[in-house]
Formats: sequence, C-alpha cells, structure tokens
Amino acid sequence: MIAIGIRAAPSAVTFAIIDTDQNSIVNVERIKIPAAFETPDALKYVRSNLLDILREYEVERAGIRVTEPSADGASVERIQIEGVIQEAFASSDLKAYYVGQIASISARVGFDRARFKPMVAGEDSPGVENWEKMTKEAREAILCAMGTKDA
Repeated sequence: MIAIGIRAAPSAVTFAIIDTDQNSIVNVERIKIPAAFETPDALKYVRSNLLDILREYEVERAGIRVTEPSADGASVERIQIEGVIQEAFASSDLKAYYVGQIASISARVGFDRARFKPMVAGEDSPGVENWEKMTKEAREAILCAMGTKDA
C-alpha cells in the first residue's frame, strides 16, 4: 500500500511517500509555494499539486502533522494550508486519512511520545536509512506516513 505523510509550513509543504508493503521510502519532496502568490492562489497551488501527487503515486492512505493546539505563535498561514490539505484529502480517492499531533502520531507509529522530538531532531531514529541527513520537516512527514497503517 502507498501512503503519504505531510508536514506543512507557511511557505512549503513537505511530503513523504512510502510503500508500507515493502517498508520503503518512495519519495520525499517539498512543494514550494511561490512567494509572489497571495493567500488564495497559494492555497489553490497547494491543493492542485497535492491532488496531482495523490493520483501520480496512487496513494491509498494519508496522514498530516498539524499544529499543536498549545503552540506559541501558531502560524495562520500554516493552519490555512493544513485546512486545504485536509479538504484535498476529503476530495480525493484516498481510502483513509488522519490528522495527527505529536501524541497521536507517536501512538500510531508505536513509540512513546517522549521519543517524538528527539526523532524529529535526528537524535533518535525509527530505523530509516539516512535519517540524520533529512530535514526536520521530512522526518515529521515520514513519521506521519508511517502512522497511516491504521488510518
């Protein structure tokens, strides 16, 4: 089964495509939002590109890492992008998807919540090759994708 994990930021969306049957990473990339785009065009750009990615890889399950409710200085742009991603999931042919924060992603992947931040920082690894060379956003996207098995 092909799964996608997503981590949004105000100016880009990082996604990881994994093959859960082969236990392998197929692709990790960023959708960079052009700086010249106003908010509506940026959201449309993310949605359109994400739907293309879901079709191209024939993704069946998805997860998105969303902003923690207690986050200091939460980014309105990131929250808007997360909402558009959820809408794209609902408009797609996905069999299932989930919206996760640190605690729920950790539980889905099967490790203690206290390991999440060290994993994202590259200090701990879930057994993924070249984990320490990836960006924090890519690590979060991979963990989200890994958590889709019970979505």
